[in-house]
Amino acid sequence: MNKINNHSLVTLHHKIGLTDGFILENTFDDAPITFQMGCGELAEGLEFALIGLQEGDEQTLDIGPDLAFGFTDDEAVHTLERGEFNPDMALEKGLIIEFSTPAGDTLPGTILEFDDSSVKVDFNHPLA
Repeated sequence: MNKINNHSLVTLHHKIGLTDGFILENTFDDAPITFQMGCGELAEGLEFALIGLQEGDEQTLDIGPDLAFGFTDDEAVHTLERGEFNPDMALEKGLIIEFSTPAGDTLPGTILEFDDSSVKVDFNHPLA
């Protein structure tokens, strides 16, 4: 059997949860995911933990922020003017919105608080 390496095409079922027991994603009742190792589709720590596994292996991981979604950075929290948002958009605390960067990339932002004039948005990865 082939073992997973840095360039393998991998198909697997997975369940991702937080330490408080909240389940973010679970594919065991649906179709498995397929991805190319080394393409950045998974967090570095997740890919690293798969190296050397082969068909039928099971793995349980507990990885820290340094190898998963990063640590939070206070400088990634910004206050934007409410006028920059669609007036019909129903804002609520915890809502994750996709924003466009000046370079044309997309970035998720989590609404922390808002009022009639401003919206405080956290641009850290939602799982940081």
